[in-house]
Amino acid sequence: MRLVQISDCHLHADPAARARAGFPLRQLEAVVAAVNRERPDVVLVTGDISNDETAASYQLAARILGRLAAPWFWLAGNHDDPALMAETRELLDELDIGAWRILMLDTRVSGQAHGELGPERLAELAARLEEDDRPTLLAMHHPPLPVGSAWIDALGLKDREAFWQTLSAYRQVRAILCGHIHQAFASHQRLEDGEVAVFGCPSTTDQFLAGAETFAIDEASRPGYRVVDLGEEEFVTWVERVDL
Repeated sequence: MRLVQISDCHLHADPAARARAGFPLRQLEAVVAAVNRERPDVVLVTGDISNDETAASYQLAARILGRLAAPWFWLAGNHDDPALMAETRELLDELDIGAWRILMLDTRVSGQAHGELGPERLAELAARLEEDDRPTLLAMHHPPLPVGSAWIDALGLKDREAFWQTLSAYRQVRAILCGHIHQAFASHQRLEDGEVAVFGCPSTTDQFLAGAETFAIDEASRPGYRVVDLGEEEFVTWVERVDL
C-alpha cells in the first residue's frame, strides 16, 4: 500500500497569485503530476490548502487535486476555513487502508497560527485508539515535536506533552505525518514501551529554511511530497522533490 502526503499548498482565489518563491498553482500542478508517477493508492493533504480562506481557493484546489489518479483526502490547517473546505469536499477523520488505519486530527485553534488538541479532542483520540489495535498512522497539521527552528517551534502543537501522554498507552501508533513546517523532517518520540516516528513534509510551494531562528525562505529548495510504503506491520518513507 503506497500513501503519498502533500501539504501546505497555500492557494489563492486568483490562479495567477504569486508566493514568495513562485506561483502556488503552477507548483501544485507540478507536484500532482509527479505524485501520479508514484502510483499511490491514497493521497493525504495535510492542511493549509488555502492562503486566503476563500471558497474559490478550495474549488481551485479540488480541481487540481482531482487530477490525482488515486483517492485523496484533506484536513484543515491554521490558514484554512473547515466549513468552506467541507462545502467543496468532505472532511473525514478516519481512513481504513488495508492492514492500517489512519486517524486525521484537527489541531486548529481558530484565529491562531499555533496548534492545540485540547482535553476533549485528546479524550476522543484515546477512545478511537481503544476501538482498534491495528497499526495506525496519525495525520495532523501542526508538528508534535520541535523541528529546530525557533519561530516554527513557537507555532507548533502547544499541548504536545498531553498529546504524548495520551499516546503512551497505545502501542499501535507507529508514525505521525504533519504539515505546517514547509520542510522535510524526520524524528521520533520515545515512550515507555517504544517510540513513535514523526515526519514532516515539504510544501508544494515555498520552503522554509531549516534551523532558522526567525522566518526565512529556503530559496534553493524545491517543492516536494512524502511517500510512505506500508507493509503488514512496518513502513518505509522518503521525500521526493519536484523540478519546475
